[in-house]
Parts: sequence; structure tokens; C-alpha cells
Amino acid sequence: MGDDMLWAVILAAGKGTRMKSAKAKVLHELFGRPMIRHVVERVHRAGVGRVVVVTGHQAEAVEAVLAGDGVRFARQEEQLGTGHAVRCAESALPPSCRRVLILCGDTPLVTPATLAALIAAHGDNAVTVLTTLLDDPTGYGRVLADAHGRVTAIVEEKDATDEQRAVREVNTGIYCVERRFLFHALGRLRNDNRQEEYYLTDIVGMAVAAGLPVGRMAAPDPREVIGINSRRELAQAEAVLQEERHVALMAAGVTIVAPQCTFIGPDVRIGSDTVIEPHVHIRGATEIGAGCVIEPFCLLEDCRVAPGVRVPAGSRQRGGEIVGERGG
Repeated sequence: MGDDMLWAVILAAGKGTRMKSAKAKVLHELFGRPMIRHVVERVHRAGVGRVVVVTGHQAEAVEAVLAGDGVRFARQEEQLGTGHAVRCAESALPPSCRRVLILCGDTPLVTPATLAALIAAHGDNAVTVLTTLLDDPTGYGRVLADAHGRVTAIVEEKDATDEQRAVREVNTGIYCVERRFLFHALGRLRNDNRQEEYYLTDIVGMAVAAGLPVGRMAAPDPREVIGINSRRELAQAEAVLQEERHVALMAAGVTIVAPQCTFIGPDVRIGSDTVIEPHVHIRGATEIGAGCVIEPFCLLEDCRVAPGVRVPAGSRQRGGEIVGERGG
């Protein structure tokens, strides 16, 4: 399959009212960069090099933070539902596109490995849905299946019966879909539901009714596919990304004395045998050499620390080079 045949469409048009913010949800900072940039980067790392981002609320600001990331944009002028949002992306996809990976701009923890596995699992399906199991599925669309375990539909919670709400398998909002089927189905969507919106989820039932193959794949870790809709969930995602960063640094030979109260940004580089003491904040393009000691309560941003340097407690350094006290 050539690169032009698979494109990603990322939905980033919503306001995100539960964030209680004047800022569009996907623009909120997460681990040193806007949330939407994490999603685009993970799509690229999954091997999908061609991306369309659907913007709407604060479209210019969203497009500005992605400038230079090699993405195309499509506008959803009215927020009429997820199905309508994907339909807005049709004109931005070239004729060579044969299948589409669809995901939301508020799922920054989805791993490239999971996205790549979904693409591989898609095979000859018309639609393949990424699902997950939740102990508390409140707020999510439920994945319905027949007695043989075959997917029959996805029902949004507000439209579900009590029996359907008891289902723990939920839709993550991430799909791989054949392009020809996708836009044919989107053109037939109706908004006769409680939200009066055009649901992308309805294409699953439409594929089943047409006798087309529908697949599903379960995400290995529910945390990676849960959408961020509140400040609390934003903080939880921050903790996940910071933990991943700490684990990688410690595996490379860096000592982090108290990971729970240490921030180290995604672009920071640290040499082996360096010790990071508690309550240290390191961000930007900071580069710390090997064998350093960063004492408590330091703030380092966009600076370089020479190898073997001990940075005194409480130091504040933005830019430049630290070549002070050696050893330690």
C-alpha cells in the first residue's frame, strides 16, 4: 500500500465546553506543547505521513500551532456532529486516498503501536473500530455485538437503552475506513437522534446493513484512548506522559531522585550518570551533560549544562551555558 493510499483525518473543530475555558480544547498545553500536536506526531510515528485536520472553533489558532507539521486543513463552519466533521474533510483528500484513519484531536495518549496495529487489522473490512473495555463506561458510545461476537452497531449513551448502557465495551472514536464506503455512508447520515447531530458512529450499522465486513480491535490499555474533556483529565494525561519520559531517561542512565515532583520536558537531553534531585523543572531545548548534579528547586530552560557540573539549589537559568562548579 503506497503512502498516498492511507490518510489520517483528525477531528479538532470542537470547543470543549467541559474545559471551562476561552481556549479551544485541543490548544491546551500538555507536556510542553498543544494537545493537538501530540496527536499529529503520534499519527506520523505510526507510519501515516499524510494528515488532514478538521478545524472549526478557533480554527486559525489551531492551524497556526500546526504550521510546518505537513498537514492539510479542512473547515467545519458549523459543529453538526462527528459525521459532518469527517465529511468536511472529503475535498482535502486526494483521489489516490483509498482508506482513512479517523481519530479525535483530544486523544493524545494513543500510541503509534496501537494505531499501526489497527491499520494492520483492518484488512478487507469496510470499517474497523478501535474499542476498549471500561469498568465505568459512562459517557461513551457502547459497541453492540450479536451472539457470535460480531459488531452490529455503536449506540451513543444518550440514545442507549438501560440494557445497552450496561455494555462495558466502548467506542474510542478511532477507526480505519475504506474511503469509497465512508463518504457514500456519510452522505446518507441522518440527525434524528437526541443530539440532532450527524453521528460518525452510524456508519458501522450502515456497513452491517449492507452486508459489508466490520471489524474491531481492542486497545491494550484503556488509558491511551480516553479522550481529554476536563482539566482533571488533562492533568492525568500530563502525569502519564511525564512518567513515560522519566522511565526512558532512567533507562538511559539518569538518576531522578523523586519523579513524582520533577518535571522534565519532552525535548530535554540529559547525559548518563547525571542526578536530578527533587523539585527540579527542566524544559525547552535544555541539554545537560553527563555526570552532572542538579540540586533541588532549580529551573532550567533552553540552556546548556556542561558535563560534570553541579548546579546549586534554587538556580534559575534561561538560555546560555552553565559551566560552574565541577563534580560533587
